[in-house]
Amino acid sequence: MVRGTVAPVAPRKPTNDAEAICEAVLRPTMRFVPVKSEETQGAAMVFRVRELLIRQRTQAINALRGHLAEFGEIVPQGAANASKLIALVEDPECTLPADAIPTLKVLVAALTQLEEEITKLDAEITRRAKENEVARRLMTVPGIGPLIATALATLAPPPDTFRRARDFAAWLGLVPRQHSTGGKQRLGATTKMGERSLRRLLIIGANSVIIKRHTHASAKPGTWLGGMLSRKPPMLVRVALANNEPLCAIGSSTMASARIVWALMARGGVYQSPVAAA
Repeated sequence: MVRGTVAPVAPRKPTNDAEAICEAVLRPTMRFVPVKSEETQGAAMVFRVRELLIRQRTQAINALRGHLAEFGEIVPQGAANASKLIALVEDPECTLPADAIPTLKVLVAALTQLEEEITKLDAEITRRAKENEVARRLMTVPGIGPLIATALATLAPPPDTFRRARDFAAWLGLVPRQHSTGGKQRLGATTKMGERSLRRLLIIGANSVIIKRHTHASAKPGTWLGGMLSRKPPMLVRVALANNEPLCAIGSSTMASARIVWALMARGGVYQSPVAAA
């Protein structure tokens, strides 16, 4: 194609952008994102602040553990071992250098304060979960507690925003990325698009079901979950549980999933295990 016969691309101007937006709005298939109210934004603040405090707590724990390791005091990783770090610093018979103790106590004080604030926020979230009707119904799903239920009821858009449960799972970024071509289905990793906090919480909820799989009938050998755990990596199974891709085909899966959550939010009712439903 001769370059001179090609129409040049018009430069971007505010008027052109406004015209394109108006044209898109008039399309009958256009879908719109609901605007969050001030009440919803205020209710969601507790989750943002809690995430910030947890990150700060992790930083304080890592710093404290790293400094103690320099003096031969080795403590396992994890927030569950924070009390051991504090006990080492506050021990009057500790062998730490005298000049290091005041500085380490600054970290201990910060860590203690963060733990107290996180505990207060957890209590507030639990109170909201008891008062919220949607959250109470969501807590009937295995793997969903007060934190996840309240976050879903607060951060998720209205269920009528999505036409089906898969759209809600896609909004959370739990569906696999498509690389299909020529009639051959090729699925990649999850898209990881949408609300990151809710996706992470649902995966944590699915992980709790896997950890306690010995108490769930759906995780026994011969079931879908039991077969997945014997063939696939644990992290892949967690994401599959969070998305619950095989729910439509296999009714024996009792797990926390985005699709079950959408069904309860859109249609009401509480979760019923397949055994109870039968």
